[in-house]
Amino acid sequence: FDERMVWADGDGAGLVSHQHQGVHLSGLNCWENWMPLARSAMYAAGTEIHFAVWPGAVGLTQDLTRFMAREGRIFVVSVGGVYGIDDIPEDFPLRDQMAASGPTYFNGGTCIAGPDGEWIVEPVRGEQIVYADLDVAEVRKARQNFDPAGHYSRPDVLRLEVNRNRLA
Repeated sequence: FDERMVWADGDGAGLVSHQHQGVHLSGLNCWENWMPLARSAMYAAGTEIHFAVWPGAVGLTQDLTRFMAREGRIFVVSVGGVYGIDDIPEDFPLRDQMAASGPTYFNGGTCIAGPDGEWIVEPVRGEQIVYADLDVAEVRKARQNFDPAGHYSRPDVLRLEVNRNRLA
């Protein structure tokens, strides 16, 4: 499903990074990760580890995870859910159509990429626990030659404005 069709408009109040034990963390949900300005807002917020949450499909996570990591010079942890036809209630109106796509509707795709865009953990299919030790010093090192929200961003020419007010 697509968030925009189901959940409608949100606001920019959550487009921030959160500091935890000295590390800046951020996250976006599904297609939001494909939005260049949303990603730029996360980079500008100082994120060092970004969590990209997906309903679960290797096809969605494999390319964007590496691209986002390299673009932002950050670690990206893509988390992909897994569910199949057995997880869909028998009385769901579109269950037959969904069953036609195979036994697994969303196949996972959880993976981790480093600030250089290289895999730390390649996308996995199915249900697994994925973990890695991430050294945020690698983010700072990668940003010395290219920092998309810092010295390379040209704030004298380009500016991103985020409305972080809550929509009533």
